[in-house]
Amino acid sequence: MKYILSLLLCSSVLSYSQQKFPADYFRSPLDIPLVLAGTFGELRSNHFHSGIDIKTNGKEGLKIYAAADGYVSRIKISQYGFGKALYITHPNGYTTVYAHLKKFTPEIETFVKTIQYKKKKYATGNIYLKEDKFPVKKGSIVAYSGDTGGSSAPHLHYEIRNSRTEKVINPMLFGLLPRDTIRPVFRAVHVYTLESDSRIDNNNLNVSLPLKNDRKGNYTTNRVLANGTIGIGVDVFDRLNKASNKNGIFSLEMLVNEQRVYYHDLTTFSFSESKLINLLIDYPYYKTYKRRIQKTHRVPRNTLSIYKDLKNDGKLTITEGFNYTVKIIAKDIKGNTSTLKIPIKGVPSNAIFAKTKDTTAYKIVASKFQKFTFEDVSVAFPKNTFYEDCYLDLKKENGVAKIHNPSIPLDKSYTLTFNVSNYSEAEKEQLYIANVNNEKYPNYQLTRKKDTTFFTTTKTLGNFKLLFDTEIPQITPLYLNEGQWISNATTLQVKISDAESGIHSYEATLDGEWILMEYNHKKGILTYDFNDKKLVGSKHIFKLEVLDNVFNTNTLTRTFYRK
Repeated sequence: MKYILSLLLCSSVLSYSQQKFPADYFRSPLDIPLVLAGTFGELRSNHFHSGIDIKTNGKEGLKIYAAADGYVSRIKISQYGFGKALYITHPNGYTTVYAHLKKFTPEIETFVKTIQYKKKKYATGNIYLKEDKFPVKKGSIVAYSGDTGGSSAPHLHYEIRNSRTEKVINPMLFGLLPRDTIRPVFRAVHVYTLESDSRIDNNNLNVSLPLKNDRKGNYTTNRVLANGTIGIGVDVFDRLNKASNKNGIFSLEMLVNEQRVYYHDLTTFSFSESKLINLLIDYPYYKTYKRRIQKTHRVPRNTLSIYKDLKNDGKLTITEGFNYTVKIIAKDIKGNTSTLKIPIKGVPSNAIFAKTKDTTAYKIVASKFQKFTFEDVSVAFPKNTFYEDCYLDLKKENGVAKIHNPSIPLDKSYTLTFNVSNYSEAEKEQLYIANVNNEKYPNYQLTRKKDTTFFTTTKTLGNFKLLFDTEIPQITPLYLNEGQWISNATTLQVKISDAESGIHSYEATLDGEWILMEYNHKKGILTYDFNDKKLVGSKHIFKLEVLDNVFNTNTLTRTFYRK
């Protein structure tokens, strides 16, 4: 009942969205108070957040409950991404997803480990199941919370999907609402000149406006003098009660003289369109300052389905002699609202400063395949790698291939090739391609090797270099000395690391038989669970082989005793 009452307080748009989905069908997947670390549709790196992140009080091992009757339809274990994930299909047409799990229930855990031991690998890929394999009831325990995959701290990533279309839907629209009485916060507003003859304060340059805040959710700026076609962008976030996280908002609306010209909300989206977040935000600004400005105008090739009621794609045409009041309204899903007002006056177009025209010898025509070669480096861009035509800076300096800079978003991967004919065969074995945008921390690129060329594919522009890795990986057993008795230990742990190209793979055996070791890449620790198999005798030999990305190899062998 309290959920229904809270919904009545929301705006008509929010109420309409929530009425489309059953508000009492799904229970919370946890039995602790609902506090979120992340909301649905948050702006993340190259994607929208596809679910909600539920805090687990900084702990692992909390019971995860089936949100409703159904059956486990899919299990997936990945080193990165969702880590250990469980999918439950429900008879009402929805599927719930539970990710970053520590482990499953004993029955499911045994089933999964059987597959892992059969395949002799940790990552299982997708395991699809029939209805009668693992049926579940609403409120039954299905797993335990964890920190696996790409998680940065213990929590539960929870999703609700349309079972037929696989589109993700905001779980909070199903009544899973945390306490929230806090308004969204505007941090910045930018105004963009969208045409060569656009003017803002007599310039053809984009500007950032100082904000005034009355602490009651009302923000204003000084008057803007403008002419021609311009656009607006805002940096805005939301907070929830009992959490300090900067979360995403639910909806963003723009009115000009009280007429709606732009609206989007985060009710649902598909995974295939998630990458278009880089066209929603001011991508060059984000890559430079690590802050995301949401544009309230749509640029070409942005086909996001989240938009509604766009007039002229949200672009504003400012005419001399007219006054405009731009009102930008940010709401969270509970209807808490903040409003930003920008007064604009149309003035004559007498530009003092203009943008410098961006031209180089390397012009990209987005609709065409293009290949460029400079010194011993070549780059090949498939058609539609870029969202629009542009010019690139391409050069090689001090061994670094400079492929423009990371400020341009890409829709597809391109191929970067180095000529390595001047290296000996021995040198080639230890050579790899690295992204060196951060010089202190080179990032290994999957390097494919031919006789005279090495190449890689990437969706990132920037700096790349051939580097050598002559060091073997490091292996450090934890609490395991040669000849030690470890009868009371429940696990066997080893720390591994590689200072150059990074860890490629590992393989462990116990008494000559392959064993499953789970790799926590954030801590660099491999763990074997002694419950996996019954050991025969007291003397045992553990062997671990670790390879880095150029196949430098290190091996550890330990004899231990266990009753």
